[in-house]
Amino acid sequence: MKVILLGTAAGGGFPQWNCACRHCTSTAPARTQDSVAFSADGHAWHLLNASPDIRAQILATPVLRAGPGPRDTPLRSVLLTDAELDHTLGLLMLREADDLTVHAPEAALHALTDHFPARTIINGYRTWNWLPANEITLDGLEVSVLPVSRKQPKYARSSAHPGPWVIAYRIRDPATGGTLVYAPCLRTWPLGFDAFTQDATLVLLDGTFHSPAEFAQATAHPDQAAQRSMGHLPITTTLPAIAEPGPRWAYTHLNNTNPALDPSGPEHKAILDAGAELPLDGTEFTL
Repeated sequence: MKVILLGTAAGGGFPQWNCACRHCTSTAPARTQDSVAFSADGHAWHLLNASPDIRAQILATPVLRAGPGPRDTPLRSVLLTDAELDHTLGLLMLREADDLTVHAPEAALHALTDHFPARTIINGYRTWNWLPANEITLDGLEVSVLPVSRKQPKYARSSAHPGPWVIAYRIRDPATGGTLVYAPCLRTWPLGFDAFTQDATLVLLDGTFHSPAEFAQATAHPDQAAQRSMGHLPITTTLPAIAEPGPRWAYTHLNNTNPALDPSGPEHKAILDAGAELPLDGTEFTL
């Protein structure tokens, strides 16, 4: 299985356009908003989330570009972890695709119909398949899901749908045994997550924040609870849980306030010293 990290930043990317914090004005490497491409054979590709940066990400990744026919594209499906805008706005950029299947939590499909009508908009261009995310097989790859959170997007907070609103994916290549777990949004360390990641080859883990109070400190935000409401465990909480032999752990979905963005900083070094990784956009894995 081939895996390419198209983007590794949280919503807004890095640097963020409306931010002049010390990180966004530094020389740390830029990152686009979180999305991943994976493939069983290197020809047919599937996306994990569709970020607002998806056009630039596709054009920067030769294997995802159109061809050999004038309108041929290697993209086959999109697997959404949730309905957040930074994970779904890219669907509108893909609206010219003749045939795509979107897999998502039922709550996310509900939100994308009744609150942010992406399905209605796209159906005005093309007829796609929109399916609840369940155990499926894609080109021989075995996909399973784990509910991880009931956090609703801001635009859908009026929804009465019980959720789950956020899921993680486990994708296994039976030909090699290589297994990817994709969990960029963890409000807690959910029940069953240890078993879900057991024997995985690579786990892409929520790295949005480094510490519990960084958002307020970096932005002078008066509400100390604002960061907690965003639904992301900080790295300082999860790093001790993964500092044991097992999967290859890599943090993704880094927020612009995260000091680990600085490759020369102590936070970055501490994560690497603990055995985890902070890969950049464009990093490729073969599992």
